[in-house]
Amino acid sequence: MRTRGFTLIELLIVVVVIGILATIAIPKFSSVRDKAFTASMKADLKNLATQQEVHHNDNFTFSASFTDLGFVTSEGVTLTINEASGSGWAATATHAGLVVAQCGFYHGDATPANGSPATVLSVVGCSP
Repeated sequence: MRTRGFTLIELLIVVVVIGILATIAIPKFSSVRDKAFTASMKADLKNLATQQEVHHNDNFTFSASFTDLGFVTSEGVTLTINEASGSGWAATATHAGLVVAQCGFYHGDATPANGSPATVLSVVGCSP
């Protein structure tokens, strides 16, 4: 009488194939995750720009306070308003999941913060 089942060789081949697929998928996942973190920093800076414009239209000055703007950042994102006056503002963003990446934005007469990747007026710039 013959019993049915998988041999040890067949099981080892399946484990090897799964290992090969994992070595291909893990770096792809990491890259996609980093892009998502960068996208959340960019989105927060764009939303901050919108809130700054609303605040400026009401008060004729840009604000350095997130409370005045009624702005809340995304999870893991740290925003810093480096400069705010009646004629311009600048901010930088970092993400807890990205150690080396940073995004920046400046508008009006403001100058980008030291080390900020923002190089074009009113356009979000990010470093890798």
